[in-house]
Amino acid sequence: MIDAMFGKRTSSENCSEAAARDLTRGRRGLLIWGVPIAILLLGSYLPERYLVVLWPIVLTFMGVVCLVNARGCGRVHCYFTGPFFLVMAGLALLYGLGLIPLGPHGWNILGLILLVGGIGFTCGPELLLGQYRRLRRSP
Repeated sequence: MIDAMFGKRTSSENCSEAAARDLTRGRRGLLIWGVPIAILLLGSYLPERYLVVLWPIVLTFMGVVCLVNARGCGRVHCYFTGPFFLVMAGLALLYGLGLIPLGPHGWNILGLILLVGGIGFTCGPELLLGQYRRLRRSP
């Protein structure tokens, strides 16, 4: 079933083509991922009232870019991290608005979930399924 969803690992020729479209590589990757991660880290020094806006916006951006990258180059972990970041954006918004009770350390809890989940969903799928999936291109 997993092979049906993600295809087999790509050949080296297809892999280099996919890598050329991969938004996680090079300077572009540093800007797309480094800036949002830096914003999240620096946001920990802001009053909590700003986090309710900052976290959902940054995590939504990261989730959407992951899904765009998954569709564009077939990067396997992006199929997992995209939805994960979008769910985390929703949880951050709900907690910030006081709609879910996570206690006085809720932002720390969300940060820990984000850290562990982000690492797990980035590394795990690619260890099991390879770095890129085979994309079916229209003729």
